[in-house]
Amino acid sequence: MELNFPELDGPVAQRGIGIIAPFDLALERELWRWAPLEVSLHLARTPYEPVPVSLEMAELVSDAAHLTAATRNVLHVEPEVIAYLCTSGSFIKGLAYERSLRDTICRAGARDAVTTSGALIEAVHTLGLRRLSVITPYDEILTGKLHDFLREAGCEVLRSDHLGLGGGIWKVGYRTIAERIMAADDPDAEAIFVSCTNLPTYDLVAPLEELLGKPVLTANQLTMWACLGRMKLPMMGPGKWLQNVF
Repeated sequence: MELNFPELDGPVAQRGIGIIAPFDLALERELWRWAPLEVSLHLARTPYEPVPVSLEMAELVSDAAHLTAATRNVLHVEPEVIAYLCTSGSFIKGLAYERSLRDTICRAGARDAVTTSGALIEAVHTLGLRRLSVITPYDEILTGKLHDFLREAGCEVLRSDHLGLGGGIWKVGYRTIAERIMAADDPDAEAIFVSCTNLPTYDLVAPLEELLGKPVLTANQLTMWACLGRMKLPMMGPGKWLQNVF
């Protein structure tokens, strides 16, 4: 008897992205919403550290030994690119440090590497941005490090807001996030950057871009955009300024 079911020709050929996430990431489901059907995400986490979200935590989760181990944990499934999915961990010590994190991941065996803050700079350059508004869930010290990072990359932060959270960032509701984004907007800002891969933003991007008339760039969005761009694949979901520009 001959089998004649089209689905037996599948599954769709899988293309992988490796994700190195901080131990407290709770938004895996948001990442999948940016990905095309043929893309699979393979996650590894940094070791648990009993500290609140802070400069100390950002330093701990970006430790080179942790990134090396996490990279090797996903190599067997042959990802085309590996992303370090942490904004603060990749901006705390400037542009050279961000590059060193990508170098560490590649030395551990990755074909290509992305960091969230590196993806931010790629988007800034791609869109020709020079003036930003910023919102973060962090404390003032960590938020200041983001300002320093952007300044080094040639971007002026015109207005900034931070939530001052030491944990539970993924529990913040959309209403609160939307209100803080709108409050952080400056009329002269060319875009708004919403930091932290653990802050939920997916469903806010399109309506806020429509309302504010400018790009609303978020950490998970930019990370997936940079990874998919290297794979010559389109980014799914909202973010009209970033569609088809890689």
